[in-house]
Amino acid sequence: MTWWAGICAAANAPRSPTQAPRRCRTLIGRDFTAAAPDQRWCGDITYLRVRTGWLFLATVIDIATRRLVGWSINTHMRTGLVIDALDAAVAARGGRVDGVIFHADRGTQYSSGAFADACRRHGVRRSMGRTGSSYDNALAETFFATLKRELDVDRRRWATVTDARRDVFRWIAFYNHRRRHCALDYLSPADYEQTLTPTTLHQIAA
Repeated sequence: MTWWAGICAAANAPRSPTQAPRRCRTLIGRDFTAAAPDQRWCGDITYLRVRTGWLFLATVIDIATRRLVGWSINTHMRTGLVIDALDAAVAARGGRVDGVIFHADRGTQYSSGAFADACRRHGVRRSMGRTGSSYDNALAETFFATLKRELDVDRRRWATVTDARRDVFRWIAFYNHRRRHCALDYLSPADYEQTLTPTTLHQIAA
């Protein structure tokens, strides 16, 4: 008699409709444009190497202005990392941001119930691209490509967590306030936002 005799697969109990996870679909497709700030955001996670291990950076980018409105950096990539980045973005925009769309990939952090709860708390509408398609979150991918190139992330190993945090914070300040973008009439994200007066925003939306 073989050792596996009598062993059989156990089937999971079927889920009731109330137990089934709600599937989140894309609300923007691959259209990374917006008529005004705080209509569409996107974000993702990347890594930084330090001698003692890894740091992970989560981002929230305003699609209309390319501004990094929220971020979180930590030694873990649990769901709390992306919730902290979202909370920071909402705080930077003055509080609740009803109706803003946040687009991300289908990573476990963004598809978690805890992140869904955080979005509901802030009035944020979740959007997700397809699994394994970088084009479905192209703007966030482009942002990280710029960060990695200008901080030499792929070939660099920071001596300490403190050093890595300092360099990332300095680069973010540079990116938001000084780095020019061809998509923004060669202005920085912060300078471009200053040009968007209430009258201008009304004309764009129209």
